[in-house]
Amino acid sequence: MRNEFTLAFNEVLEEKGLPKDVILKALESAMASAYRRSVNASNAQRIESTVDIETGKVTIYAEKEVVEDVQDERTEVTLEEAKRYDEDIALGMMILVESTPKNFGRVAAQTARQVIQQRIRDAERNAQLDHYADQLGEIVSGVVQAANSQGLTIGLELKAEGTMLRKDMIPGERFHVHDRVRSLIAEVKDTPRGPQILLSRTHRNFLRRLLETEVPEIYHGIVEIRSITREPGQRAKVAVSATQAGIDPVGACVGLRGVRIQAIVRELHDEKIDVIEWHEDPGQFIARAISPARVNGVYLTETSEGGRTATVVVPEDQLSLAIGRDGQNARLAAKLTGWRIDIKSLPEAASEALYKLQNDSSLAEMTLHEKETVEEVEAMLAKKANGGILTPENYNVIAAFVDRVEKRSFLRTQAEEAAEKERLAQMHAEIPPSFFETDILDSSLPEHVNYILQEANINTVAELVVKMMQQPDDIIRLNGMGPRAMKSIDKLMASLPEKLAEETAAMEAQKIAEVVSVEESEPETEAALETTVEAEPETVETVEQEEESFTEMEEVQEEETSEEEIDLEQYKSVDKIIEDSIAKPEVIETPTTEAEEEEEELSFDKLFELQSTAKDFVFPDSDSEEIETEEKGKKGKKGKKKRHVHVEYDEDEDQVIHLKKHKRGAESEWTEWE
Repeated sequence: MRNEFTLAFNEVLEEKGLPKDVILKALESAMASAYRRSVNASNAQRIESTVDIETGKVTIYAEKEVVEDVQDERTEVTLEEAKRYDEDIALGMMILVESTPKNFGRVAAQTARQVIQQRIRDAERNAQLDHYADQLGEIVSGVVQAANSQGLTIGLELKAEGTMLRKDMIPGERFHVHDRVRSLIAEVKDTPRGPQILLSRTHRNFLRRLLETEVPEIYHGIVEIRSITREPGQRAKVAVSATQAGIDPVGACVGLRGVRIQAIVRELHDEKIDVIEWHEDPGQFIARAISPARVNGVYLTETSEGGRTATVVVPEDQLSLAIGRDGQNARLAAKLTGWRIDIKSLPEAASEALYKLQNDSSLAEMTLHEKETVEEVEAMLAKKANGGILTPENYNVIAAFVDRVEKRSFLRTQAEEAAEKERLAQMHAEIPPSFFETDILDSSLPEHVNYILQEANINTVAELVVKMMQQPDDIIRLNGMGPRAMKSIDKLMASLPEKLAEETAAMEAQKIAEVVSVEESEPETEAALETTVEAEPETVETVEQEEESFTEMEEVQEEETSEEEIDLEQYKSVDKIIEDSIAKPEVIETPTTEAEEEEEELSFDKLFELQSTAKDFVFPDSDSEEIETEEKGKKGKKGKKKRHVHVEYDEDEDQVIHLKKHKRGAESEWTEWE
């Protein structure tokens, strides 16, 4: 029957929800602490305890020194007692021996109660910390336990509590006690009072996880979320793309009649969500990000300093929609695409295009070419400024004009960048190749100078040289860079021509050595070729022998073929026989009264020889009477007299000649009929 200890142990397991070994380890540690307190043992002494779950018996083992006479039972044990645990023990050694005091269970129950409770609380906290640290960035559901001006306290699994601050709540939301809330685990901290779990409903990953929950295509990776940006409670933009052909990413996220996206909107307190399709072309991607506004054109400008600006031209009636309330739409589009977006109306963009043509000398050629268009656009803008109404055709002319000017400006910027790259290539040509592979810490400069340059993100000697060529003042202004340091750098710059000449000479010498090694290897190749040529006569003789044997075989085949018998019922004309012989390289079976002869295959060359070689065919004579054939060896068999036709091909006349032939006697030769 199970005792009270086992029942109490199982009750603690069920109540705390902790693993069995965790509770058992906490109990053993508490018993060891109770023994230290009861006997006033030193903390340096090793104490171990074991607990039998079935019986509840507690056993304490203490580390003691083996001595002849025991002076202190807490730390010493006799040799005889020690040998009960280890026969090889000797005097002066340390050994773990059983030291359980009498009535220790009752004493330990009073002393170790607080220790056990503390260890269990620590185990609970560690379990909570590990569990929620693994779920960082995931959505959890909890019940509101308290609500105040600072935020919410939400009860979670494993008896953990999460905190949602007011800034992490969507504006306009109101929660009451016992309301169930879904939120994202934004951060997990380990504090002396236990794990602190911070929850959020305003984080952009909260929207990402909701999309993964509601849209199976996103969860399985068929549709990929490229970027997300949101202003909680107001508007969010999501860029998606399909990883498989034939999938509509926007349609998959919206769902049939908007069922999927509406479920997310309700969860986010009616936050508007724009789902757009991602595009690898930045211009098209930015145009889609400005939606729901229509765009006339997007013009990109990238500078060498890393600045990226997109000028977006929209119709005048779409300007407020493109910017959004308080610039919200433009701000979200800029965050979504990673570009700085400058939105302009079409008349404003046309005015700036005219200003460029009038003041930019590099556009003088274009100004002459667009002279008539400039006058027309100026007249349209003047009419608009005076309150006139422009037709759609007028707006199309202005849009085309702006597009041409902006693209010309873009091409000019590209030309400037190309010139910058060319200048950089010229600088690299003046730098020794080894400088590109030499780390700045391995340079010949003083050690403290190398560390200063490394902190300034200069990683190689080549980067330092380029910086000195372009902007030497930036090096002088570095913190810790004094006159001596600059003197060492100037010395390095002065040694560039000499170092470059040395490395260039070394590279040329290496190339010459490679050419010489290739030339030395050529005689060996020629000798190998001569050996191969000498071996060719034997090969030629062998080929000639094979050709002679092949010719003999062909003659034998021709003799055998000349005596073949062909059934008249199968071949009605001699022309058809020749055509079939050429088209189908098969053996012609002769229907004789003897056993079937073996099939014979005609070679490819033999087929073509049939066109110019005379061939005899045997046809049964329909007018002759049936006679007995003595040569057959089978009595009762009947045969027919055979008549022969000699076939020849006349190349000059390009026709086939048929000559009937007959045989006078059994041993006589064939003669032609007149």
